[in-house]
Amino acid sequence: MFALTLGAAVSGCSTTQRTTEAQTASANLGPDSPPKTIATVAMPAPGTTREPGRERGWNLVWADEFDGPSIDRTKWDFDRDCWGGGNSERQCYTDRPANASVGGGLLTITARKERFTGPSLPASMRPASGPVADVTKDYTSARMVTRGKASWRYGRIEVRAKLPGGQGTWPAIWMLPEDKSLGPWAASGEIDILEAVNLGVACAACPGGRENTILGTLHFGGNWPKNALNSTETNAPDILDGFHTFGIVWAPGRIDWTYDGRVFATKRRGDWWTSASSDPAAPFDRNFHLILNLAVGGGLSEERGLTGVDETIWPRTMQVDWVRVWKCQPPRGSARSCEGER
Repeated sequence: MFALTLGAAVSGCSTTQRTTEAQTASANLGPDSPPKTIATVAMPAPGTTREPGRERGWNLVWADEFDGPSIDRTKWDFDRDCWGGGNSERQCYTDRPANASVGGGLLTITARKERFTGPSLPASMRPASGPVADVTKDYTSARMVTRGKASWRYGRIEVRAKLPGGQGTWPAIWMLPEDKSLGPWAASGEIDILEAVNLGVACAACPGGRENTILGTLHFGGNWPKNALNSTETNAPDILDGFHTFGIVWAPGRIDWTYDGRVFATKRRGDWWTSASSDPAAPFDRNFHLILNLAVGGGLSEERGLTGVDETIWPRTMQVDWVRVWKCQPPRGSARSCEGER
């Protein structure tokens, strides 16, 4: 996501801004480097890349299986606003069961076409005192966060989810810093585990002729508008065929992105930077919390595909089977461990 605190990972990128994965990996980024580095790679075949789930030493430290009768509020909070994420997204986020509920072992986030009025700014941007203007929008959805309840520095984080299709849909699984100790977005960083827009719409460049692109992205650099990003896109032709697992493996100075257990992208220290620290691991060396949301419209989705938002397709749902977080704690001398694979 992209904006003052979140937002479109690669909104408006041009062909000349794209790189190969090899070029991305060897880049030495900094304040004078291009603000957008975007790689396009092929999805690796099974057995040809790292598969973290086969490694020894991963210890499960946090999970939500969504098996209860309602959303576990000891694990999740909600953002409640009609701000639009700085991307001109068209939804208001609510905490209503109509927009987020649990049943049958699944979390369901539902984006609906309905007029709703709420605060024009998120809680983090509202003044300490005084009123905040309301705004009315034509869609509602939910954005669930573990902020203030659970955050992590390093580990393996996976979400098994079924994504929606249609022009104007923008599901995201991502992370923001817990305390923004290095400053406002994007100096303190953002980790986008999964973004996809307009899945299933006509796409001449996509395998099968339908949009099936998924993105993994880092946001970093200076405070907006001096922010930068480093992103990788790949095609997943089976993306709309039921549930898939999206994840990252995050270690000091390195982040791998996974799809159904296989690594398809890697970023290393030197592929990111922050104006707030000379440490090459920063800003991705501190605690981040997890976010699950389904946006309607906004820069990334409305500029791609058929453009705009198809107003006839709603409601649309993003379903989540489980969320799991592991820490790497390998036994001594273990071969093929979560640590040794590096």
